[in-house]
Parts: sequence; structure tokens; C-alpha cells
Amino acid sequence: MSNTQALDEFRDEAALFIGQAVGSGDACPAYGAILPPGLYEKAMRWQRFCFDHGWAGVHWPREHGGRGLTPEHNVVWHEECATAEVAPYLNLQGLFLAGEAILRSGTPDQRERFLRPTLRNDILWCQLFSEPEAGSDLAGLQASAVLDGDHFVLNGQKVWSSNAQLAQFGILMARTDFELPKHKGITFFLLDMALDGIEVRPIKQMTGDSEFCEVFFSDVEVPSEAVLGDLNGGWAVAMAVLEDERGGAGASGVISLRRRLEKMIRGLGEVNALQLDELAGILSRGRALQSLMERKGGDPQVAPIAKLMNSELGYDEAQLGSSLEGAQSMLISASTESLLYSPGMRIAGGSSEIQRNIIGERLLGLPREPRGSPE
Repeated sequence: MSNTQALDEFRDEAALFIGQAVGSGDACPAYGAILPPGLYEKAMRWQRFCFDHGWAGVHWPREHGGRGLTPEHNVVWHEECATAEVAPYLNLQGLFLAGEAILRSGTPDQRERFLRPTLRNDILWCQLFSEPEAGSDLAGLQASAVLDGDHFVLNGQKVWSSNAQLAQFGILMARTDFELPKHKGITFFLLDMALDGIEVRPIKQMTGDSEFCEVFFSDVEVPSEAVLGDLNGGWAVAMAVLEDERGGAGASGVISLRRRLEKMIRGLGEVNALQLDELAGILSRGRALQSLMERKGGDPQVAPIAKLMNSELGYDEAQLGSSLEGAQSMLISASTESLLYSPGMRIAGGSSEIQRNIIGERLLGLPREPRGSPE
């Protein structure tokens, strides 16, 4: 059987499973990269349902609860979920970021401890990277983890941590050596959020939701086995995680985009030529992003390009939806939340300005942006 035939059979199988789950009410409606608190219970049940029926972690190894298939099969799963407007996973931080990092860099004990429970939905993850003074310049982080015998003493603060109020574990970057250059003194941890000394404070957003949190650490004793990868080698682990986060776009995103644009048109009733041109432009940009990811999605150099294209596309889509809806979008309407949320898309996961700098300096070889005094 050819690879195309195998993927086609898998697509039919996935579509049948998803369709039955939608019909039975077990499927969770699609949402963005961040799990809305209001869908938490539904998403939790859906992830467990997928695991119980062999549809969680399609491309993960069988020994860790997956199906042992290829990344191409995982793409098909995402496409079919997008077609049915169903969430493909519980939370990006768990399956997409923490899970992939543990698969790449984890010890056998860490893989055994975390991977299957993450797929099974026993563990929900959050991301603990950004700080008040270290967001896009992540290497400037100041949260410290000082080795003290068989554990580290963690102090500091993180911010914009998605769903930290719900998470059992977090992927954490902390500085473990202040004498080394800033990129080399960072260690990556798998942090138990139930440890003493951790305080989580949800942030009220202008959308009315509290998807993000501030997290404070006060003399938290973190066991040494929580280190993922090498001591002071966390930067390499984190960069692979950010490439996963920034590069996660493709055909499923275009399917979802097309459906949203169709809803915009239905809501308008009548669409003039100028409006159609704007809608077509948004869809064309989505298809260009899809083509890029299909051809070069595995190339780390593509990640900042995909992140920039995806962020700007999402922002412009929300602005267009609001413009087409007119004054109604300033009230509670279908486009209100997207409009309020859209500026954050240009910041989360690395701001658009930073992505442009990376593309210019590292990919195009342009002169570096002037920096401050050398470290």
C-alpha cells in the first residue's frame, strides 16, 4: 500500500471517529491555542475519550500511549478535527510543547512518568517562560534556581502563563548560573505546581476571561530529577519548544480560517466586491502559509516566518471581521472577543517585531539591530 493510500484510509477512519464523537456529544468544540476556562471540563473529557479510543498522540510512540504513526498522520488528524470544528488536543502546552520536549530530551524515567499521563489527561501543563522584564528577550530572565544538595531553591516571577491556575505541572526556564553568559546559564525544569511556595494569580483580560496568570516562586524546593536535559543547557531545550510553538500552522489552520470567513459572509448577508477582495486576500495569505508549512514545516528556520505570518494573519482577520460588522462589533457580538484578543497574537510566543529581527538577521543576513552594552 502506498503512503498516500495509507493516509487516505487513516483520514476516513479519523473522520468516522470524529463524526461519531460529535454525534454522541463527546467531542469538544474547537478553540485556539489556549484552553478557555469555560471549556475546561468538556476538553478534559474529550482528551480522555480520545485516549481511551486510541486517538490521543497519533504520532507518539506506542510505549507512551500513542499510535506510533508518522507526523503526516498527525497532520491528517488535525485537518479532520478542523473540518469538524473539533479541538484536536486538550492543551498546546501539554501535547505540543511539554510532551514533545520530553520525547526529545527526557530521561527514560521522565518519559515513563509524564508522557502517558499527559496523553491520558491526568496531567495538564502550563508554560513558565516569560517574566515582567524578559518576554521576547527570553535570555534576560532572572528567576533563579540555586542548587542546594539534592534540590534547587527557586525564586522569582513568571507572567502570561496560560492556564497556570488549572495546571498540575509547568515547563519552566530558570537561571542556575549567573556567572555564565546569559544564554548558557539557564536550566529547563518540569515543575510540580503543587510544591510549597508557588502562588498563582489569574490575570483578568479585557475579553473578560482569565486565561493567563502571574506565577510567584518563594523558596520553592525543586527536586533535581525535575531538570529536563543538561544543567545550564536549558536554552537549547527551550528553543526547540519555541520552534514547536511558532511553527504550528498548516492545512488545519487554513480549513479553520476558511470556515470562519464563511461565517463572516453569512453574517453579513450581502457582500460587495471590495469586501470580497479583502476576504480573498486573507484566505490567500492563509493558503500561502499552508504551502510554506507543507514544503518546509520541518525546517527550524521557517518557524519565525510561520509565527510572523500566522500572528499577522490572525490580527488582520479579526480587524477585518470587526470592520465588516461595523458598530455592532463594539457590542457583544461574534467578532468582539476576536477583536479584543487579536493584539495579543502579535506578542504571544515572541512578538512580531522580534520575529522580523530574527528573519532579517539570521535568515537574510542583514546587519544586526543595535544592542546595548555587551554582556
